[in-house]
Amino acid sequence: MKLTSQVIVTSKIEETIAMLEAQRTHERIVKVLEEEKSFSVDDAKEVIAKAYMASEETTVIILSAKVFSPIVQNKLLKVIEEPPKNKEFILITQSKSTILDTIRSRLPITVLSETREEEVLGLELSTLSLSSVYEFIQTHKRTNAKEMTMIVERIAKEAMTSGRYNLDEKTLTLFSDCFVALDMGSPPQFVLNALLLKLLARKKR
Repeated sequence: MKLTSQVIVTSKIEETIAMLEAQRTHERIVKVLEEEKSFSVDDAKEVIAKAYMASEETTVIILSAKVFSPIVQNKLLKVIEEPPKNKEFILITQSKSTILDTIRSRLPITVLSETREEEVLGLELSTLSLSSVYEFIQTHKRTNAKEMTMIVERIAKEAMTSGRYNLDEKTLTLFSDCFVALDMGSPPQFVLNALLLKLLARKKR
């Protein structure tokens, strides 16, 4: 793991930051962290301000959050695309599916392998239908926000690997919107319902 500009995808955010700090030799590390909520526009402004502070030594700016919304990523795009002298940016997040293509094209993505065995989703994305959506939603009527976040991430991953959906940037934004909605306290069943119905509309015929 190097202290160079990249996106790191992991659920073990604190451990990853500690590993990065252990790699430091002469670099200066600046951290802007959101442990319990999504990265905000104000956080992005703070990052930009720190990026333009003059420094002769290499400064590694670590940004971490469960979710980076499209608005925040677009706000950060220019400073990532044309970084000030001696500045490196490391974004740490839990979900690769929420990273916009514009960021992906500028920063390499490192997915840290983790030993957690994923549970069976219980929903076949390749044959998604109104009836299977209804049954899945009924199954998760009492699922809490934390568990629903993991389910949404699994749905996003399986939808992308299935090749059965028209996943343009707008549709990919839908997944990150779900994470933000759950983070802001929206009812998990409502978020799941909206996601699956919109995903169903993007299914290839």
